Amino acid sequence: MANPQDAYMRQTKPVLRAIKRRLPRLKKLLADISKASLLDDGVYRFYHQSYKVYSLQSVTVQVVEELQAVMPNRSLNSDFMKIISEGTGKKFRLSHNKKWHLHTRPIVEAFFHAKHMLEMLCKCGKNLKTPPMPMPYNWATVLYLYNLR
Repeated sequence: MANPQDAYMRQTKPVLRAIKRRLPRLKKLLADISKASLLDDGVYRFYHQSYKVYSLQSVTVQVVEELQAVMPNRSLNSDFMKIISEGTGKKFRLSHNKKWHLHTRPIVEAFFHAKHMLEMLCKCGKNLKTPPMPMPYNWATVLYLYNLR
């Protein structure tokens, strides 16, 4: 009978290796997002009801592309991708002002989730030497992202 710990290590070691391999890129992207104050600006634009909140979409897509590049042969979590798809690909129209939250809240939410996942990968890539047991929440989140939990 197979040892569950062995199966866990077989499944998760490649993810951690891939994160560590791409860690410089992941950290640079996170630093660029943070340096540009995109979160602060995006949330402000949401409350200010500025069409500039729509610019968060391109950064969200860029982050998701980088997350996918870590494990290109694995699909990203369907709940995560639903949030991303609902918060990207939108073009501003004046009529959106009448239902501002309906059109723009998904943009901000998608950015939050993408940035959070990027932060979790950076944290795990920096701090973990091997896949941990028991799993801390940040590592478990990474495994959910790659459908390994």
